[in-house]
Amino acid sequence: MDISQYFRFLLALAFVLGLILLVAFAVRKFGLGNRMPVTKNRNRRLEVVEVLPMDTRRRLVLLRQDNREHLVLLSPGQGPDLLIESGNPIPTQPDAKAGEQKTS
Repeated sequence: MDISQYFRFLLALAFVLGLILLVAFAVRKFGLGNRMPVTKNRNRRLEVVEVLPMDTRRRLVLLRQDNREHLVLLSPGQGPDLLIESGNPIPTQPDAKAGEQKTS
């Protein structure tokens, strides 16, 4: 084995390690590794509406319980979780026809 084969081996190793780091960064950035299982029970009282990652450790979770929404800040292992806002009624969708103006 000559020096060119060692160089090609090290170059291929660096390329593969770079790809692994790129995929790990993408998974953390877009939150693809934190999916929660969803059950198909239609009679649930509690529902996760939205999860927004704040940084690598903290995330905001919008929960819906009995026609009320609660905003919770979750931070694993860094102290207690924080209830930011609670008891807001679910926002209603505006009626499309109500927003239109009549032309006569």
